[in-house]
Amino acid sequence: MGVEAQDWFDGGRFGMFVHFGLYSGAARHEWVQTYERLSVAGYRPYFDHFDPDLFDARSIAKQAKAAGAGYVVLTAKHHDGFCLWDSALTDYSSQTACGRDLVREYVEALRAEGLKVGIYYSLIDWHHADFTVDWNHPRRDDENASVLNAERDMGRYREYLHGQVRELLTNYGQVDYLFFDFTYPESKQGWKGKSSEDWDAEGLLALCRELSPGILVNDRLGVQGDFVTPEQYQPSAPLEVSGVPQRWEACQTTNGSWGYHRDNHDHKSADLLLRMLIESTSMNGNFLLNVGPNGRGEIDPRDQELLAEIGVWMRLHGRSITGAGWAPFEAPRMAAYTLKGDHLYVHVFSWPMGHLHLPGLAGKVEYARLLHDGSWVAMSEIDPTQEANVMRPAGQPAGTLTLSLPVRRPDVAVPVIELMLRR
Repeated sequence: MGVEAQDWFDGGRFGMFVHFGLYSGAARHEWVQTYERLSVAGYRPYFDHFDPDLFDARSIAKQAKAAGAGYVVLTAKHHDGFCLWDSALTDYSSQTACGRDLVREYVEALRAEGLKVGIYYSLIDWHHADFTVDWNHPRRDDENASVLNAERDMGRYREYLHGQVRELLTNYGQVDYLFFDFTYPESKQGWKGKSSEDWDAEGLLALCRELSPGILVNDRLGVQGDFVTPEQYQPSAPLEVSGVPQRWEACQTTNGSWGYHRDNHDHKSADLLLRMLIESTSMNGNFLLNVGPNGRGEIDPRDQELLAEIGVWMRLHGRSITGAGWAPFEAPRMAAYTLKGDHLYVHVFSWPMGHLHLPGLAGKVEYARLLHDGSWVAMSEIDPTQEANVMRPAGQPAGTLTLSLPVRRPDVAVPVIELMLRR
């Protein structure tokens, strides 16, 4: 990872994932083809009727920027093999289906908004005739499944895979981030999975570095990448491997489904998503939040509303996230810290009555204010020897900084107090 790439990724903290493809028209999960054991022919109607007339890359880019995201990642090809660009290697593409190169529209829209360009590319391809059947494949339960692989050749598929990555990294200008998905070498149900050798992962990674110097590549090739990608869970501490800190990015959905799922109503609240973003930042991680446009290509209204709510908070509090990270101080149990330079940000999840006690910060802060409106917050140190009585609390441990807060909680999703540390 080059220094410039390191800076934008570590500083960005918040990105938007966009899952869009044929499965968006199916509207019942992006893995619908394999969940329902659909053959290529059985899945074909979604190709024949692919009409993303409301896919507006400029609108998507503007919504991402307004939400406070610094980068966006689009599914150029998901597991079903359908490509959102004009590939010379297949006609199973948006160019053939609807006469549009959606990847080109997307990268141009992102650059116009000053956002970093990310592309998702699935290593899996259930449409390609040479991609061998395995325990993820839709054909795994066919009566003749055991003989399906007789004429399939992963060597030919590997050439196709490398050729498509070359197209994406050659024909669309600088790509800043490539999200490969995914490697699964274990065997299940009598089927062998796919290992890094199936992709020639080392060669593929070298190709990415050659064609797009400074590109960031994730950890799902089966070889070490630039960052790790915990999915659908939140780490509870900064990630390390054998004591070595790891760059990481939590990949999350608004409702548990990556692709548009019409009947899934399990949407998280904006407050919860903001807490996940804050906690990721506080542990030196990034937060990649997915939206799944519907079959016509428009972001679902429920997701649009969540993005807008996040954007309202980020407009006032974004500097506690963008460019910030882990702080070497013990936060009180109802709060999380982020640190940027000599500014320490206290994200208060549970608003206390009257006072907030910050261990170890006495004498280290020269000024405190609420971030949303810039209003001053009084600071004090309570004598550790003070005894409690009916109207007076006991003293706080030595070194504790006490903030005097208004009784009424600020009317924002997560209140933030900005502390200017002494230099």
